[in-house]
Amino acid sequence: MKKILNPYSTLDGYSCFGCSPKNSLGLQMNFIEEGDAVVCHWSPRDEFQGFPNTLHGGIQATLLDEIASWVIMVKLKTAGVTSRLDTRYLKPLKMTDTPITITARIEGQRLNQVIVDASITNVHGVICTTARVTYAVFSEEVARRRLYYPDYKRFFDEEAEK
Repeated sequence: MKKILNPYSTLDGYSCFGCSPKNSLGLQMNFIEEGDAVVCHWSPRDEFQGFPNTLHGGIQATLLDEIASWVIMVKLKTAGVTSRLDTRYLKPLKMTDTPITITARIEGQRLNQVIVDASITNVHGVICTTARVTYAVFSEEVARRRLYYPDYKRFFDEEAEK
């Protein structure tokens, strides 16, 4: 298990709803690398409810989309954009069944199309939501130029952050 740093947090104007630690309205996700997966342990705030005591489905989709981007950045050492997000809500995700675990793995790649499988598991180990995310990935050069993809070392090396 290895903590993943957020190299974007030093960019001026960076305020990602999913992962910026500075966005007080956002999800403020943090990530770790576990084998072939990227994982996030996360507890929702009350304002992320849909129905009472239920995490809003749109927030769940955002969690899955966000972790998919991080698995691309960390495992493929590049960046891309979501071209498709197929989400399945299997069981209600209760606010009291937290913290939750969001996990993503790369399932396949064909040219610049990458398939990521992601899931949300409640504190009891029950999978509540899954997604198959199709990502259009760019070469590292294009990702650096268009999407501010940093030097890969900055995801793990605090000295590279400086």
